[in-house]
This record gives sequence, structure tokens and C-alpha cells, in this order.
Amino acid sequence: MSLSPAAQRRLRALRPGERIDMEFALELAQHASVHELGEAALRQRRARHGDRAYFVYNQHINYTDVCRNACRFCAYSKRVGDPTGKTLSLEEIAQCLRERLHEPVREIHIVGGLNPELPQEYYLEMLRLCKKLRPEATLKAFTAVEIAYFADTWKMTEEAVLELLRQAGLDVLPGGGAEVFDSRMRQKLCPEKIAAERWLAIHALAHRMGMPTNCTMLFGHVEGWHERIAHLAALRALEDESPGFVCFIPLPYQPKNTGLGVPGPTGEDILRMVAVSRLVLDNIAHIKAYWAFMGIKMAQLALWSGADDLDGTILGERIGHAAGAATPQALTMEELHETIRSAGFVPVERNTVFQPLTS
Repeated sequence: MSLSPAAQRRLRALRPGERIDMEFALELAQHASVHELGEAALRQRRARHGDRAYFVYNQHINYTDVCRNACRFCAYSKRVGDPTGKTLSLEEIAQCLRERLHEPVREIHIVGGLNPELPQEYYLEMLRLCKKLRPEATLKAFTAVEIAYFADTWKMTEEAVLELLRQAGLDVLPGGGAEVFDSRMRQKLCPEKIAAERWLAIHALAHRMGMPTNCTMLFGHVEGWHERIAHLAALRALEDESPGFVCFIPLPYQPKNTGLGVPGPTGEDILRMVAVSRLVLDNIAHIKAYWAFMGIKMAQLALWSGADDLDGTILGERIGHAAGAATPQALTMEELHETIRSAGFVPVERNTVFQPLTS
């Protein structure tokens, strides 16, 4: 695996924020060494963020594991009617929030399965409840998959759904549900999930409505570099047309308790994916090394390969851990500070849209 001398020169000469074409991106992904990629991505990262590495004090609420979809990579969901399925009542959600009221939570991240037993008012009251108990926190809730489901079941347009949820307290959409956009891969992974085109359209709509969103890719399963680069190209094109992505999160596939029978990405593949993401997504400011999926040590290395954010405390995360993520259930502020400092970076607490809260 080696780049041609001409490609090596081109990579070394990349200016901060310079756009690369997808043909060159694929060549880099397939032939550059992980050291070459990491070095180039680190230059781009430092041009944008210096030695800062961001984190947020956040709490996760996974409100139901009951889901009508049967995604083969998901270890969290339960089929409708499964007696082991769990849905949090509004009082249980309130209790989760009350238990943390002494902590300076800045963001509440809410996602769940597509549960046909839950009425519209459940979701609206959940948001109102969160805003009442945590008025200072940003509510980042409901993936595009959930928004599409609400539109279909409530017989509303997606714009009307987003406006209704915003009136109840929704601030930002998370980036989940993207998986990998290639239609052949989606048939293998999640044939019941919305098409990539609808996911992209919902995020574009949110951006036009003034609602920021994140974006993701699940990688390291049955896809290859052609599918990964095409996925990044689609995100970049959407951001060109309808700006609003705050952060890109490359999510390493977690293989335990799932139906795919593949081992997941290697450490080298994770670092390569992070670096390529930073080089391709010139119009998305932040790349996240999601420590709950990568592991703490790999996330530290990812900061040297183009990532500038570790996510945060993630109090109460369940989805990744159901698939065997061998990471702590949460990190304290002190542990996040130490993780970032010991990696050689400067910790900066942020809010959901990356406004710094500490100097």
C-alpha cells in the first residue's frame, strides 16, 4: 500500500481547508499509509482548532428499545411484542433527569426505536419535560429515521413534524440512522430503514428551518472504501447546498450480539477513516472521535488523526454497549480532562453547537 510520488507531493501540499476530489480521496484511502493520512489530517485539524479538543457534559436517554425495524447491525432493539422490550415511562424519564440535577448537564441526547405503541403526545411531553427540568440544556433528539416515522404515522409532513417538535423543545437533530448510504449495503444492513435520499432530505430540511444537525457513518462491516467515499461525498454536497451540519461522527461497527457475523474495523482502519473524513469534509468544522464506540485509547489516537472532539460524559448510553462496546458507561469531567491532556491536547468544554464554555 503506497502512494505514487505525485500523490505524495499533492497530499503534502494540501492547504488548510482545500477541497479534494473524490478520485483523489479514494486513492488516499486505499493507498496512503495511515501515517501519511494522519499527518495530513492533523495539519487540517490544527489549522482549524489548534491543540483544542472539545467535550460536552451530556446525558443520554434511550427511551425505548422496541423497534419495528430489524437492522442486522443493532444489538439494542427488541421486536414489537417481545416481552423483554423496555420503554421508559415519562415518570422514569423525569427520574433519570432528576437524579442528575446536581450536575451541570449541557446537552440531553434522546433517541430510541420505532415503537408503534407510543402516541404522539408521549414524544411531545418528553421534550416539554426535559425543557422544564433542564431549561439550560440543549435538546438533541430524534434521528431522521424517527422523524420520518413520525411523519408517516402521524400523517404529517416532515416539516410540520419538525416544527411541532421544535415548539415542544427540540433544538438539534442527532446524526444517527445514516449508517452507510449505498442502497446495496442498506439492503444487507437495514432493509426496513428509510432510504439514504430521505435521510439526506430531512437533514437538508432541518437546516433550511434553522435547526442544526449532526451526521454519521457506520463503518467497518460489509462496506468498502468506494461506499465510504460516496457517503462522505453526499454529506459534503448536502452541506454545500443546505449548510447546517455541526459535526461528523464516524461510528465503528460494534460486532457483539448482532446478526452480521463480521468482526468490525481494526484500529488502523478506524484511524484511516477519521483522517479521510477530515480531509474530505472541508465544509464540516468538527470530526468526533466517539470514545464510547472507539475506546478511550483509540479516541486519543484519533485526535492525532484529524478528530477534534471526544463527545462527552454520555451519562446513560445503552445502544453501543448493547453491542459489546468495551468502554465505561460514562466518564466524569475529570476523566475527560485527563484523557485529553494525556493525549497532548487542551480540553475545552463546549455546548452542542461547539460554543466554548471554558477558556
